[in-house]
Amino acid sequence: MTPARLFRLPAVQALLCQLAALVPTAALAVALDAFGRGLTLLEACALQGAVAMSITWKIGLAPWWRIIELLFPVALLAALGLQLPPVLFLLVFVVLLGWYWSTFRTQVPYFPSSPAVWQAVEQLVPGRPGVRVVDVGSGLGGFTLHLARARPDARCTGIELAPLPYLYSALRARFTGSRAQFIRGDYEKLHFGDYDLVFAYLSPAVMSGLFDKARREMKVGSLLVSYEFNIPGFKPDKTIFTTEGAPPLFVWAF
Repeated sequence: MTPARLFRLPAVQALLCQLAALVPTAALAVALDAFGRGLTLLEACALQGAVAMSITWKIGLAPWWRIIELLFPVALLAALGLQLPPVLFLLVFVVLLGWYWSTFRTQVPYFPSSPAVWQAVEQLVPGRPGVRVVDVGSGLGGFTLHLARARPDARCTGIELAPLPYLYSALRARFTGSRAQFIRGDYEKLHFGDYDLVFAYLSPAVMSGLFDKARREMKVGSLLVSYEFNIPGFKPDKTIFTTEGAPPLFVWAF
């Protein structure tokens, strides 16, 4: 990975925001100390988080990074104060790594969809036997398993990059006797032309790339369905609201 690509990664930018926030935080702490009002360690951490959050907002990172930036210094202080055993931090790191894996690269956090969404997408699946459906970023496998139950004549696949969600969904399918199939990998390596319906609940950061891939590969008569996230510049052929107040489903027909 080139340095330019490395510095474009949101996680790297978030770390740089924390480092950049050290300068104004330290300057304010020194100024206040000169006036006889020093900052406590907790106040300094809270200020550090607030400044880092402001920088994150200014450079346009996704909203969840602002919360992470705000809470990170205080959470680190609390962890140090509790004097937790080092092995606990290692275990938490391993679990988070297995759960989120390459979120830092793909910019797609874990977003679970609901049964109302699954049922709405089910109604869009063509009625012919052997129809092929893929859920890109399948998470814990809820949609894929639901569709495999509702449409036993369909070939239902979920693809997930993070190891723990993939393992969980694969085990669910195995122990429940589901015909759903799960793949661990990057959906970029799939050929969308192999599927009649592609369902995605991803992130605004990847929607343009997803649509470009769909336009290149999807066959005539197939559907791309995105929950919550629209594709800038491309009006959907259909918009479906599954429940009152919930985000819509956007449907593009090819």
